[in-house]
Amino acid sequence: MNKNKIAYLASTGLLSLMMLLSAGMYVFNYAEISEVFLSLGFPTFIIYPLAAAKVLGLIAIWTRKSEALKEWAYAGFFFDFALAFSAHIVAQDGEQFGALIAMILLGISYFFGRKTFGEVAAEEA
Repeated sequence: MNKNKIAYLASTGLLSLMMLLSAGMYVFNYAEISEVFLSLGFPTFIIYPLAAAKVLGLIAIWTRKSEALKEWAYAGFFFDFALAFSAHIVAQDGEQFGALIAMILLGISYFFGRKTFGEVAAEEA
């Protein structure tokens, strides 16, 4: 297995773990998460749909059935992480580092996924 694929699998695996833990917290600790969402200025009705979107996004990334769907999943995660990061900065609660780590993992996953499976790999072949 080459270095690019290892970097892709490691970053995507860690990102998946973060997203699954996050989605699980949204579902099983709804009361606590709703307080956090309200303190950040977000409505609580988006908690369950956001948990479902995180799981569906991971499915789209891992299955790679549709290139367009995979790209939309990466874009959705990027906007989710950017919004979470900025919300925590504005709230000054010091909790922005989880979103920053997720954004870094997302970038590594996207870059090495493209290098391993995407257009970059096709051009080199």
